[in-house]
Amino acid sequence: MADNLLTRTPAKDPAVPDPRWRARGRRLLTRWEYGFVGLAGATAFFCLSLTPSLLPRSSLVQGVLSGVLAATGYGLGVLAVWLVRQFTHGALPHPSRTAWRVLGGAALVAAATSLYLGSAWQRDVHRLVGLDPPPRFGFPIVLLVAALTGAAIVGAVRILRRAVRRAAGLLGRWVPAATARVLAGVVVAALLVGVLNGVVLRGSFAVADSVFSAVNGEIEPAAAAPRGALRSGGPGSLVSWASLGNQGRRFVSGGPDAGGLRAFAGAQATEPVRVYVGLDAADTSRERAALAVAELQRTEAFGRAVLCVITTTGTGWVNDQAVDALEYMYGGDSALVSTQYSYLPSWISFLVDKERARAAGRDLFNAVYAVWSQLPAGGRPRLLVFGESLGSFGAESAFSGTDDIRNRTDGMLLVGPPNRNGLWSELVEDRDPGSPAVLPTYEGGATVRFSARARDLARPGPSGERPGVVYLQHASDPITWWSPALLVRRPDWLAEPRGDDVSPRMRWLPFVTFWQVTADMAISTTVPAGHGHRYGTAPAVAWAHIAPPDGWTPQRTDALAALIAASD
Repeated sequence: MADNLLTRTPAKDPAVPDPRWRARGRRLLTRWEYGFVGLAGATAFFCLSLTPSLLPRSSLVQGVLSGVLAATGYGLGVLAVWLVRQFTHGALPHPSRTAWRVLGGAALVAAATSLYLGSAWQRDVHRLVGLDPPPRFGFPIVLLVAALTGAAIVGAVRILRRAVRRAAGLLGRWVPAATARVLAGVVVAALLVGVLNGVVLRGSFAVADSVFSAVNGEIEPAAAAPRGALRSGGPGSLVSWASLGNQGRRFVSGGPDAGGLRAFAGAQATEPVRVYVGLDAADTSRERAALAVAELQRTEAFGRAVLCVITTTGTGWVNDQAVDALEYMYGGDSALVSTQYSYLPSWISFLVDKERARAAGRDLFNAVYAVWSQLPAGGRPRLLVFGESLGSFGAESAFSGTDDIRNRTDGMLLVGPPNRNGLWSELVEDRDPGSPAVLPTYEGGATVRFSARARDLARPGPSGERPGVVYLQHASDPITWWSPALLVRRPDWLAEPRGDDVSPRMRWLPFVTFWQVTADMAISTTVPAGHGHRYGTAPAVAWAHIAPPDGWTPQRTDALAALIAASD
């Protein structure tokens, strides 16, 4: 009994923590602790994320952006420490408690100052785009969302790093340690890319395809099948109403009615032609283009005063304000034709359907031109081309250059071109010396004009001729200015004086500006017309400069712009 008493384990005092739990707690804290240099980088990038960019940001958008950039700054700080260790072949000294206190105090002051300044900058940006400035009460939301976003990103990267280390440990049984680490990194990266591409992206695109396919099949209550024969989907049409898709049905059932045309153009106004071939009407882009030409011939569209070939955005959408203007200008003596190549939004289409946009623009124009060019020069309509956003990318694809456009069309209007547009990029790169990237001049404006405001087109070209090509681009449109190169290179448009609706305080910052403009893209259509990716009545004014009817006057342009603005 005595032995049992002597060897019995003493009862634990509940007030004294179990050493095992202490060890586990330390391991947990060590696992999630953040490095000194990394936190310094995160603080710096968080503060820089609050600087102004092209468009005003809400507290939620700012919080996500700040979290992404804080994680970026942390990662760059960790990378810098690793590189120093590799070159010095030694461990760096651990920061003292004083250093941590200094960093904490400096981070608190820097974050508070940047949040205050960022709020003031955002109020300025709101005013520049015609929005009422918000109150200054978004600080807690920005901080909370940024902290959660940044921690989630850093945590995900750490999980991947841990996977690399474990893989390296397994491979180290058979190959040298250095080789194992490299192989492990390659294997994990390949698996990650494979999962993202083969599972996540394909799964996401499959879901998006299913969702937007269903949307494409919806019939809006306001869209009624045409009763006349001059529109696709109506009596005698070669394509069915159901095959037009959601945006096609909206297009052929929209536009000014006879009363509106007569009120603007006079008693001679006539019913316009609208031709549209949906994605479900034929299997290939060329087959849809051939159907569209057959529809033009059925409706006798080649006998109209003007014929406009339109490349849609990803969903098949056509900007009403841009094409309605042509119908008003010509009193309905017009024909509009377009085909659908996707039912995904433009930002998804740009990733997966970009070649379809290129093929749609090229095939439709070439098919129309093949018939139009055989008509007598004095007995055929003016041939125009229109594209907006991703549609401008497709519209450009039908032409080899500006001479080709001038020779084969009577004018082309491209609105909000993405930065990846081939022809647009060449023209901006080769612009006349001294002209800015946000509003360049090319060969004095003889064939191509760039415009952000109506006054930009009022200036005649060197020979007094009308422009053959007009690009509408706002200085604040992130769709036009976003590029992967923003990560590491300052673009010309930020090396020059800013546009009139862009904050003069906007500066190019490596990594920061890329993510800021990326965030701007997500909100590019939430601002008033005349800013961002919203062009309002600008296309109507542009058409009046590109291809006005006989007897057209500046007063008629003003009246048309007012009419289009009232319909928004």
